[in-house]
Amino acid sequence: MPCFFARFGVLSLPMWYTAAMKDNHGAIIPLLLTWYDAHKRRFPYRDSGNPYYVWLSEIMLQQTRTETVTPYFTRFIARFPTVEELAGAEETEVLKAWEGLGYYSRARNLLKAARLIAQQGFPTTAEALQQLPGIGPYTAAAVASIAFQQPVPAMDGNLNRVIARLFNVGDNIGRPAIKRLLYEKGQSLIPLDRPGDMNQALMDLGATICLPGTPECHRCPLQKACLAYLEGEPDTLPVMDA
Repeated sequence: MPCFFARFGVLSLPMWYTAAMKDNHGAIIPLLLTWYDAHKRRFPYRDSGNPYYVWLSEIMLQQTRTETVTPYFTRFIARFPTVEELAGAEETEVLKAWEGLGYYSRARNLLKAARLIAQQGFPTTAEALQQLPGIGPYTAAAVASIAFQQPVPAMDGNLNRVIARLFNVGDNIGRPAIKRLLYEKGQSLIPLDRPGDMNQALMDLGATICLPGTPECHRCPLQKACLAYLEGEPDTLPVMDA
């Protein structure tokens, strides 16, 4: 593994990396999925098994808080219940249904993507989903894992924070080497049988317990497996550029 760091100009392994290599993956996955099954947040698009619902919700959640999205999502699918009906709509209709969510380029890209999906079918991998308008790496990974059970980590702020703490990653997460390390650790946490649930479990943990600044470690189901809690100061992580 030192050769990985050497490629990025790091000549010796930092102490946090040695700690992070301890094999706590086996404990994390079942603990977190058990917690998720009991405490997951309830949304109208969650557990639907409908790729259209998953994709639509992830586009709405870009730059918009979860509690704001839920009523808009419900109204939107009442107006456009399938991707085919959305694809056949006029842009003015879609913008009207989107009204109040802001960032209207999302709605325009949603319509463009719906028309492609209606013609070609839903892409099922993160790589293919990124070819659609309005879909970046995070959204592609979220849709691929939740809707199509592809084992890819959906790396956003929540996952970066949770993973940095779980493995006590004390270096700046903006550095390319550390971004790659976090992705690889995230990938190692995604089980083949429940990838979407694991991504959503990590998201929920970051949104409700492993909070920025002051994590509520006393409530965390991963407390005994978290290297930052056991060996460091989780409230100081992740380290980011000022």
